[in-house]
Amino acid sequence: MTERLSNTANQYMGSAKETIGSAIGSENLAANGAAQRAQAEAAQRLADTKTHTEGLGHTVEGQAQKKVGSLTGDRSMEARGHANEALGDVQRNV
Repeated sequence: MTERLSNTANQYMGSAKETIGSAIGSENLAANGAAQRAQAEAAQRLADTKTHTEGLGHTVEGQAQKKVGSLTGDRSMEARGHANEALGDVQRNV
């Protein structure tokens, strides 16, 4: 979550620099702001992909735990499976 906040802050700071640079006629400031914003957006897409992938892993792990727990009568494993599957759903939908 910290990475998401940092990326969002960098997107806003980059946009602000870009806007201010354009307003005062500083091409260098505007270009630096645009680069900062673009870099933060790319970092955010990468972080989102990572979180989604982790979510898929938790979903698959949860489904396996639920099946094994159900087949062996292990209620604890089955419950962990439900929890992991729910965690995976949340991660994939963030």
